Amino acid sequence: MKHLIVAFCFILGASIVNAQSTVWKLDKSHSSVGFTIDHMVISEVTGSFNDFVFNVKSDKPDFTDAVFDATIQVKSIDTKEPKRDDHLRSDDFFDAANYPTIKFVGKKFSQVSGKQYKVTGDLTMHGVTKTVTLDAKFNGLIKDPYGNTRAGLKVWGEIDRYDYGLKYNAVLEAGGLTIGQTVRLNINAELIQAK
Repeated sequence: MKHLIVAFCFILGASIVNAQSTVWKLDKSHSSVGFTIDHMVISEVTGSFNDFVFNVKSDKPDFTDAVFDATIQVKSIDTKEPKRDDHLRSDDFFDAANYPTIKFVGKKFSQVSGKQYKVTGDLTMHGVTKTVTLDAKFNGLIKDPYGNTRAGLKVWGEIDRYDYGLKYNAVLEAGGLTIGQTVRLNINAELIQAK
């Protein structure tokens, strides 16, 4: 029993030592959550979510120890067309009344080479959670003119909206679907180290 208690204390102590303590706050004025999706086969619709929060902790300058999550408010979707946005909020698509947020909980931020990274985590949307891996570019750290330490990150990749039950569509007379199945994500985050 004594050995078990000692082992437990060692594991607990190690997890405390390894816990990240440096908090990074999102500079929302220099950050964005965007997407594109095919429209009628021949073009794309571009949109964004305007209300989002990122929580990041990382002690290492390369961010490979990062602990992070993001919450996006579905009602903030913006495709520059109010009627389309209302339709996207309806139960044909996101069903914002019942599923008001999209959440991403990071599992791993790994360096591939140089500034190229991979981001892996659980994406929850429309009541469905899937593990996804996205490409990323980490642009490193700088000191701004006001003495703040900043980090820049770009994340992009593709998800299949059908995997999350977002299957509304219509078949075109000439063939093909009105709305693409693949959603291309484009996320930019500028972070400021908390003092």
